[in-house]
Amino acid sequence: MHAKTPPTAPHSPATDWHAQELLLMREVMRLIGRSLAPGLVLREMLHLMSELLGLNRGRIVLMDGGQAAEAGAPRTASVQHAYGLTQAEVARGRYAWGEGVTGRVLATGQPAIVQDIDAEPLFLGRVVPRSQLPPETVAFIALPIEVNNVPIGVLACHRIRSRQRHLNDDLAVLRVLATLVGQLLQLEALVADQTRQLEARNAVLANALNTKSARYGLIGSSPPLLQALSELERVSQTQATVLLLGQSGTGKELFARAVHLASGRRDRPFIKVNCSAIPEALFESELFGYEKGAFTGASTARAGWFEQADSGTIFLDEIGELPLAMQSKLLRTLQEGTLVRLGGQREVKVNVRLVAATNRDLAQEVEAGHFRQDLYYRLNVIPIRLPSLAERREDIRALALHFVSRANQAHQRNVNLAPDALARLEEHPWPGNIRELGNVIERLVLLANDTLVTRAELDRFLPAAAAPSSPSPPSAQQIVSGPSLAAAAPLVRDYTPAQSHSVQVLQAALAEYHGNQSRAAQSLGLTLRQFAYRLRKAGLK
Repeated sequence: MHAKTPPTAPHSPATDWHAQELLLMREVMRLIGRSLAPGLVLREMLHLMSELLGLNRGRIVLMDGGQAAEAGAPRTASVQHAYGLTQAEVARGRYAWGEGVTGRVLATGQPAIVQDIDAEPLFLGRVVPRSQLPPETVAFIALPIEVNNVPIGVLACHRIRSRQRHLNDDLAVLRVLATLVGQLLQLEALVADQTRQLEARNAVLANALNTKSARYGLIGSSPPLLQALSELERVSQTQATVLLLGQSGTGKELFARAVHLASGRRDRPFIKVNCSAIPEALFESELFGYEKGAFTGASTARAGWFEQADSGTIFLDEIGELPLAMQSKLLRTLQEGTLVRLGGQREVKVNVRLVAATNRDLAQEVEAGHFRQDLYYRLNVIPIRLPSLAERREDIRALALHFVSRANQAHQRNVNLAPDALARLEEHPWPGNIRELGNVIERLVLLANDTLVTRAELDRFLPAAAAPSSPSPPSAQQIVSGPSLAAAAPLVRDYTPAQSHSVQVLQAALAEYHGNQSRAAQSLGLTLRQFAYRLRKAGLK
């Protein structure tokens, strides 16, 4: 905004210089009251210096890099604000420390008054060529701008020497303006510092807010996840059994731990048991313990998982894999709160909160006779369905960044995802859910060629679509996920009924891995128990 042009020319004999000075100060202070942006205030101040006092081509030269310039680096300064100079002239206004009149003022902190620029060897004439200045004798005034008594810049201008105004009056006004500029720049630095601190604090608060939805290690803020979390917290303080339902890889163990952490048992043991990893012959001794001499090799007594979880929480993952004989014993323990060790005679009282999880449809298992109906009703008190990753697409970005950070720390890498790579992750179907996403990210961090992974680079780490059918017998790996999956981590898939794999598929898997049932089961996304069950149903040994 420009100040009002004075009614009389600044060089008129009738000029009231005192009134002009007051007008200049009043306008500058009015600008400062309206805005603390130095660019606007300082340029208008230089404009008023020219219009009201005849101090022309004003410029403010400041240190390059500010006061925080690196120690030992060459110190330079340049014109940052100007009035009456072209862009090309401003661009030429660069000075080394101590160079010319301007550089000397900045280095010494002492003002400089050049009565005649044509007679001063130190005057460089770098910004405005002499041919562009009036033919009269031209003076040059440069005063230091200080913050905390340290020179940080220079306020300088040209002045026609033959004027009806004392040079000392101009100096007095310029000293006031130089002091004002220093205070304004100091205030700007303080505001910028406070802004940075507030931004850092806001980032901390935002992170704290994000962790509200990331509590218990569950990352995301999608409505399906928050719904499951809400149900979890509403029942966490009760003693009711919680049944976690959902596809493989949706984070059932984290949810089970969240039930424990949100309950009054948080300071007591949390025991997790993967039922699909326990051989059938060992179920009873693992869950309920055994007495000394209960079987060959039982040289000492051992407490089972239920006893170890006493007063705490036990998490039975893949509970659909529990054999029928063990289902009745589990039901008795849940109903009566007691157990009998293998080979023992006395009952052991236990106080355990049960959280169970399965990716099977237990109701169908009950109908098929593979799961006890009374145990199903006992487990299905508080069912909580965990959403698949496809239902939580707005969480994929946050999950991916979390996995990248974790993998970078674990493997001492510095890999980052470009925006288009994050968008590509959000488009992927993720049949293996969060576990598949985590595996892909870890593989990417370990094998990426560049520190910034783009969409094109990411595509080679994503599992390919299923291969089309072929007249020749395909391998088990091709049947499941296409040829490119051989180099990828195996995915954990949802439970499917025994008839979901044909005899040819099972035979191909066994042939592919030379009769190794464990490897064949893994290639089909099955547990060894599931694979053996399908072999029996298919009449294969």
